[in-house]
Amino acid sequence: MTQLLRINSSSRLEGSHSAAIAEVFEAEFREKNPGCKVITRNVADGSIPFIAQKTIEGFYAPQDELSVEQKAATALSDELIKEVQDADTLLLAVPIYNFTIPAALKAWVDQISRIGHTFSMDETGFRGLVNARRAVIVCTYGSEGYLDGEPFAAANFVQPYLEFLLGFLGIKEIEFINIQGTATSAPEQFEDRLKSAKQSARLAA
Repeated sequence: MTQLLRINSSSRLEGSHSAAIAEVFEAEFREKNPGCKVITRNVADGSIPFIAQKTIEGFYAPQDELSVEQKAATALSDELIKEVQDADTLLLAVPIYNFTIPAALKAWVDQISRIGHTFSMDETGFRGLVNARRAVIVCTYGSEGYLDGEPFAAANFVQPYLEFLLGFLGIKEIEFINIQGTATSAPEQFEDRLKSAKQSARLAA
């Protein structure tokens, strides 16, 4: 069964532009893949905590020797990693917060970036272990100039970080759908941009 894992990371649980564009992608994905399974995580709802000492201990301990506390501390990571590994496509809806990804999304990243599970390391270097073949990332920017070749591109730590991270974990196909000026564009201009981004989402699905 084809599976889509959608991660919403905006703190705006209502009125999120990144989530609205992701919604269009999901609808088209369902249309093109009848009977598919879709799992949605709204990571900004507080359901994913930052990793703690016991979590890190559990990540690096021999997995057949975990204590009861370590098993409990890594149980959520196990669940989130299974969602990633079962997915054919990852869909991330990501607003820029202070030049980088939301802290809630970083909490998810830290739970799923786990040696022996989503990447390996040996004398030859690192190897990604994620099965998903593709990731689509919807990035929304409140102001202008963040994209490649633009005046504020050096302040964009969203796209380069996610592109490197997902490639590191083994995902080969990574596509970005960007929309800028969500807070600064004139209403008519923004509506045109939103319409264009939604069309890009349909085509990408």
